Amino acid sequence: MTGSMEDSGLMRQIAERDASALELLYDRYERAVYSFAYRIVGDPMTAEETVQELFLRVWNNAERYDASQGKLTTWMFAITRNIAVDMLRRKSKGAASTSVENETLAAYADEHTNTEEEVERKWEGVRIKEALSQLNGDQQQVIESIYYAGLTQQEVSSRFGIPLGTVKSRVRLAMRQLQKLLADAELHPDAGREGIHP
Repeated sequence: MTGSMEDSGLMRQIAERDASALELLYDRYERAVYSFAYRIVGDPMTAEETVQELFLRVWNNAERYDASQGKLTTWMFAITRNIAVDMLRRKSKGAASTSVENETLAAYADEHTNTEEEVERKWEGVRIKEALSQLNGDQQQVIESIYYAGLTQQEVSSRFGIPLGTVKSRVRLAMRQLQKLLADAELHPDAGREGIHP
């Protein structure tokens, strides 16, 4: 059994929405893709994000792979490189707001025990809903199902027929996007806040 034939078969199965084939492909190449991404971005979290985005694209675009044009790894590494470069561009633009992102996320985990904090929590809820509306449909679906409907990632996978790995990828990508959107809102707190009074 040759690797190239096996890869081609997996890609055909993925194009037919076979979640187990995607999992096999992930297990086979995740380490290599991660190492490649890490060499480009130089940051473990960004490298992991790059890997998740790659396999999400593989799932959504498997039918575009043409085995006659070259090895699957060549195709995957080319996509990985493009994603990693895009990640670096976005990170460089958002570097100044990193501390704000961290503080904002930490605030969500805190317990609110007094009126001032309760008001702030309600305002955070408004901002989160506004940020959610800016995500793509797939990301909104998993975030709303998990955080509003209370489903587990496995339940989302079963209900919508999405591979568990893809659900996890969408959650991670959505959370990254929400961080950025909420950080922007933190930097411009008065935008859209008119009419909301403590």
